[in-house]
Amino acid sequence: MIDKDTLRRTVASHREELIAFRRHLHTHPELSWEERETSRDVAQRLEVMGLTPRLLDGGVGVVCDFEGTRPGRTVVLRGDLDALPIQDAKDVPYRSLVDGVSHACGHDVHTTVVLGAALTLGTLASQSGLDFPGQIRFLFQPAEESIPSGAPAMIEAGCLDGAAAIYAVHCDPRLEVGHIGLRDGAITSAFDDLTIHLHGPGGHTARPWMTADLVTIAARVAVDLPAGLARLLDMRGGVNLTFGKIQAGDAPNVIPSHAELRGTLRAIDREVWTDAPTVVKRLLEAIVSPYGAEWDLDYVRGSPPAENDPKATATVAEAARAVLGPNAVTEAEQSLGGEDFSWYLERVPGCYVRLGARSVGDHQPPRDLHADTFDVDEECIEIGVTLLAQVALDTVSMD
Repeated sequence: MIDKDTLRRTVASHREELIAFRRHLHTHPELSWEERETSRDVAQRLEVMGLTPRLLDGGVGVVCDFEGTRPGRTVVLRGDLDALPIQDAKDVPYRSLVDGVSHACGHDVHTTVVLGAALTLGTLASQSGLDFPGQIRFLFQPAEESIPSGAPAMIEAGCLDGAAAIYAVHCDPRLEVGHIGLRDGAITSAFDDLTIHLHGPGGHTARPWMTADLVTIAARVAVDLPAGLARLLDMRGGVNLTFGKIQAGDAPNVIPSHAELRGTLRAIDREVWTDAPTVVKRLLEAIVSPYGAEWDLDYVRGSPPAENDPKATATVAEAARAVLGPNAVTEAEQSLGGEDFSWYLERVPGCYVRLGARSVGDHQPPRDLHADTFDVDEECIEIGVTLLAQVALDTVSMD
């Protein structure tokens, strides 16, 4: 097995190349299910290393197996490719060149980290006689940010076939570079998308009693629906319904005939998540019908909580302390954010890792994920590569 100093030196030898690759992705972001150029860029770099990547149907998504020297288990490392429909507001040389699209969640880093693990292991095999059983599979998944998301499609395409374990990292702007956050069990929450349409005959604002006042009804829904969920579902399940869009009407003296509310529902408990759609419909009927309006609901399931396997989490913790230092691991809280990595974890054991992305000593409030100014300290790339490479080697070598 390769010693940790050799691993670190090999990762460091790819440092500038990986930072340049991340900045290229950051400059040329692509939205969910549109990541063709990103997929080609990843595949071409893997081919240069002598590996044989495979583009998935439509040219979106990449899978690549790195074969060991003898039979054994398959370990999977996953990165996500897609960007968000957010204007990049940063003043940096690698600012997005695509209007209204940016890597505001760190997926460019995640992709680069998994690519870096592949380059590192390939270099070790060619230069240092790396000897390991089984195979390490690199997944570059599209559409983590969308519903439907990319993980189920990757699973359907066979990318998880034969896998014994799977790992992924996600940038965390609250943690300093050099640290990772781990948690046994659920580390993210379930999430769904909701669109509520309200319908009425419309009318004059001088006579709201003669029609269904959809603006008032929409306001009632926005306030009373989240409040009702907190009373009809077990509050220990952490249900959280928040609306990001409410749209109704075009003129101050016209009661509209249509209103729309869009939001997300999140829950830390799977049972509460399972029960939520039924309760939402019950409450909508109770809130809307007395005012004489009609409603319809487009309720789209997202993903369940991502639940880390204790053994896989312990493997990551041991590897982190070995290659990053004895104080590298911190306890992560369960986030209300969603993550479709959960679909993989439903099928094979694995671990979803929070990767510190904040500059050491930076005491300013962190730029949160999905903010138009979000960025990372690029030192986190080397940390992530070192960690995933070590975790993969440790896992394939287990008895």
